[in-house]
This record gives sequence, C-alpha cells and structure tokens, in this order.
Amino acid sequence: MQIRDLPYSDPGDPDIRSGPRFLLWLGRNQLRGQLKSMAWGLLHQCSLAGLPLAAGLAVQAVVDRSGNRLAWAGGLIVVLGVLIALGDTMLHRTAITNWITAAARVQQLLARKTAELGSALTRRVAAGEVVAVSTGDVEKIGWFVEALSRFASAAAALVLICTGLLLYLPSLGLLVTLSVPLLALAVLPLLPRATRRADLQREKAGRATELASDTVAGLRVLRGIGGEELFLGRYRRASQEVREAAVHSARMWSLISAIQVLLPGVLLISLVVYGAALARDGRIEVGQLVTVYSAAALLLFPLRHFEEIAMAYSFSRPSARRAVRVLSLGRADRPASLDTAPTGDLYDPVTGLMAPAGLFTAVVCGDPDEAGRLAERLGGHAQADPEPARTADGNGDAGGNGDAGGNGDAGGNGDAGGNGDAAKDGAPEAVPKPETVPSVLLGGVPLDELPLDTARTAVLVQDKDPVLLSGTLGELLNVPSSGLVAAEDALAAARCGDVLDALAQASADASGDPMTTRITERGRSLSGGQRQRLALARSLVADPEVLVLDEPTSAVDSHTESRVAAGIKELRRGRTTVVLASSPLLLDLADRVVLAHRGTVVAVGSHRELLRTEPRYRAVVTRETDDEIAAPGAGDAFRTIEEIGERA
Repeated sequence: MQIRDLPYSDPGDPDIRSGPRFLLWLGRNQLRGQLKSMAWGLLHQCSLAGLPLAAGLAVQAVVDRSGNRLAWAGGLIVVLGVLIALGDTMLHRTAITNWITAAARVQQLLARKTAELGSALTRRVAAGEVVAVSTGDVEKIGWFVEALSRFASAAAALVLICTGLLLYLPSLGLLVTLSVPLLALAVLPLLPRATRRADLQREKAGRATELASDTVAGLRVLRGIGGEELFLGRYRRASQEVREAAVHSARMWSLISAIQVLLPGVLLISLVVYGAALARDGRIEVGQLVTVYSAAALLLFPLRHFEEIAMAYSFSRPSARRAVRVLSLGRADRPASLDTAPTGDLYDPVTGLMAPAGLFTAVVCGDPDEAGRLAERLGGHAQADPEPARTADGNGDAGGNGDAGGNGDAGGNGDAGGNGDAAKDGAPEAVPKPETVPSVLLGGVPLDELPLDTARTAVLVQDKDPVLLSGTLGELLNVPSSGLVAAEDALAAARCGDVLDALAQASADASGDPMTTRITERGRSLSGGQRQRLALARSLVADPEVLVLDEPTSAVDSHTESRVAAGIKELRRGRTTVVLASSPLLLDLADRVVLAHRGTVVAVGSHRELLRTEPRYRAVVTRETDDEIAAPGAGDAFRTIEEIGERA
C-alpha cells in the first residue's frame, strides 16, 4: 500500500477484543510494508556492521604495509557507504509509509464508525475522548506500527553481527555475544513500571482533553452563568496533573536511557582491556581488535531500537485501548430480515411508546437525558447504554449529530442499530458486550434487523443540537430524500424566511440567491434559532417514513415556535412524526400526546386532557414546583382549561 493509493477502499474489520490485539491486527494488515521496511533495515544495519570489518582490514593493511589490501579495504568502505545511504533512505521511506497508512486505516475505521452511530456516538463516548482518539491516539498507534519493522530489522542484525563475531574472532566474539542479551534485557524489569506511569500520563492527558473539549462546547452556557473561572480552574488543575505525571514518567524513561548508555560503556571498556591484553600477548592482531571494538560500538545503534519499541508500545497500548472502546460500539449483530423499508406503527417495547402511522405524536419526558436516550432508541440503537458520555452539554458535537442523514455529515441521523458502552479505560483489556434490550419495531419489524441504509431511510432522528457543516444552502439541503418535498416547501414550513433574507444579503453573487450563499462552519454566522430551523428544513426535505425530532423549537421565540409547529404538522400530514418536547404551543397541535415518566409511558391523550387529568404532565409542561404539586387542592388550582392554557 502506497500513500498515493489512500484512502483504502475497505479498511477491513478490526480485531477489537483488546488494545494489543488491535495493534497486532494493524501489523498483520501491513505485512507487505513491514517486510519491505525490515529488508531495507537489514541492509542498513548489516552495511553498518560491515564498516568495522573494512576499518580493521585497512588498519591491518597499514600495519603490514600492503597497498593492495589498503585499496581493497578503501573500496569496500565506499561500497558500504553507498549501501548505508540507500538502506537508510529506503528504510525511512518505507517506515514512514507504514506509519501514515496505519494512521489512515485507523482514521477510516473511526470515520466509518462515526457515520454508523451518528449522534449516538457522543452519548456513549465523551466527545473529548473521540477527539483524542482521532488525533493524538492515531499518531501513537502509527508510531508503534512504524517502529515495529525497524525493531525487527535491528534484532535480526544483532543476531547476524554476534554470529559473525563468533566466527571471526571467538575469543572476543564470545564476550560480545554473551553481553548483548544482557544489554537488551537489562531494562526489562523497569518496563512495567514505566508503562504504568505512561498509562497514567495518557489517562490524565485524555481527561484534560475531554475537559477542554467539553468546556469549549459549552462556552456560551458557561459565560451565561459566569462559570468561566470555575472551569478554567478545573482545567488548570487537570493540566498540572498531566505535567506532574509526564515528569514522573520521563524520570523512569531517562533511567532506562541511562542504563542503556552505562552498560554498553562497561562492555566497551571491558572489551578494550581484555582485547589489549590479547593483542599484547600476540594472540590477536591489532586489526582484529579494531574490528571487534568498532562492531561492539556500533551495536549501540540497533540496541536503541529496543528502547524505542518499548516506549512506542507503552504509549500506543492505551491509545489502542481507547480506539477499541470507540470501534467496539456498533449496531446489534442480528441477521437482516428485509431489504426494503417497512411501514406502519412505530413501537418501543422498552417504554411502551406507540406512534401510530400517519399521526403527529408528541412525547413529554421530565428528564431531558431520558428524552435523548429515547430518541436514540427510536432511531434503532437497541442496546442498553447504562452510562451516558461525560460531556458539558450532554450531547457533544464530535462524531456526528442528529441532522438529516446523507448530506455529508459524518454521522447523519436516523441511525439504526448499535450497542452499548465498551469497557472503560481503566477496565480490563477485553471489551465486554453489554446486555441487549428489545429493538424498536416499525410495522412489526425490528429496526436493528434492517440494513443500515434501509433503517436510516425509514427512520430519521434529528438531535436537539444539530450541526450545520460549511457549504452553500443548496448543498446543505441536497440530501437523499423521497423527492416529494421541495426545498422551498421545507424552508417555508420551518419558517426560514428571515434566514433566507439574511443569506441573500450576505451573498457574494450579484443575483443575491440565498441558495448559493455559503454557510460558515457549524453555521456560526447564524443565530441558534436560525441554525435550528435550517436543520429542521433539512430533515423535512429528506421526508422519511418516520421523522423523530428532539426539541426542534427550543431555540426560537414563542411566536415563531407556534408557526414552526403548524408548518411541521401541515407538511408532514399523513406521515409519521414523533416530537420530543415540552412546549405547550407544540403539544397543543399534536394528534396525540404521550407522557413518559422514568422510562415508561404513563399517560396518553390530548394536550388539554392531560393538563386536566395528569399532575405529572402538568408539572412538566407548566413548570410547577414540587410544593405546588403537593399542596392540597392542587388539582383545582386551575378552574378552567383557559386558565390552564394561560399558565402553560
């Protein structure tokens, strides 16, 4: 695999049983590149090992006053120099290719997983962790794959050099051969401690990255409540912990480096003393002593690769474990039963929620997190997720969103299938499989038994914080759809008139066409309400069989909210629509309203009926306090439905 051939047509199915197994899988999938790098490394190392022999022959030729042998030795040195330059150049080229292609493979695997899970990814794994895996961790994993071939060539070169010295000069060669294993393995007892310190450093660095990512994601909220200094203090403490852990880890690695300098130095001194005594007694020639000494000195170079591979593994192992944690998330492994999208009622056996086909159903949850998990499950993610991701805003931006699928967003929406949390970083290497829960049924067909594309065509989920990627408005609305809803109709239903006017004024085109106006990354040039309405228009254009909207009007004023709710109902007439919200303006337009309390449907009816008869519903919608609910005669607090509506 060459860099010019990237990206991979298929990055493969990784071994996600543990971090080390994932690294081994990467190495096996780059076996050809590893063998190339090892071959060039052997050429480089063996050419270096030949220099002491040539130098020894040259010294002995001078001692013997032999011009022919001196010329031959000089020619050998020139040839070895050319081979060293060639081997070093190609070794670097092939090793870096292995690094880049391994990193690209991991990036493609992560992108594929992000597209598969969509907004569910950041509910199961913290957004900061996703960022850490896709940036720094990918680099560490690539480093280990790149260092592996150089280590293999260095180990093979050590064996060849020691064998050659034994054959060339057994008296000194035996001393070198016995010392090399000691030099290579002397630091082995220190590696577990160094690895633990490196793991701790990586863990603290990951937490600091998560904290920074989550703080940035929730910066607007923090400014609103004056919490910048609080979170700044938390990040300052986290960064100091990372610094202390890094210094603690560096001390151990510096000790390992010192040992790898000290012990070879002791070997060289012993070799000189013993060799000089043999040369003085006439048992060996001066040129032989020079050859063996030079070869022993050059052994320091391949021995350095032992330290490098130990460091690369210690840093890449926790990175691989985090990558496995993300890659282990996915759809439930159930055989596909249909290739076409089913139609009919949408039913969630976990909560008991029923959304009849063709009706506008509103769902009220007292807990926003519960509403998010319900929306995720309605999209087809059937496996349990006992512990939501640790994010500042509860959902995160990295790794996808709940936007209309297929418009280029990495993650889209309406995702089908998935499984629960993998092992935490501090858990054992093996990734346990969470217990599955029943899948949502569409027309009696489990969503997680449908192919991913089919499930996303059937059910589309818009997250409560959708993301707009950069591009023109026309590109934003160019999504896979039924073709029955025009972009103009979707924009009108989402009440995007003011957005179109603003885009027309900002258009660089003389025609002032808002469809050709570029929207900045994440729609930062627009207000929160404008971004939300454009995302809603994108979902309406897709026109899925079932549309699930999580708080689609939370960022707009009450007047606009009423008009948007009416637009959704009118445009989606005859199509199944599920809206998770607590706004009375929206709930009053729903064909039926469902109250979910602590993960279970407890009441079904119209908005006005539930206001009259269900205190828990009234508490959520009218924002009643616990004292008001518990007060005697609370049910008579509102004498008429008009008073209830006014309070709502």
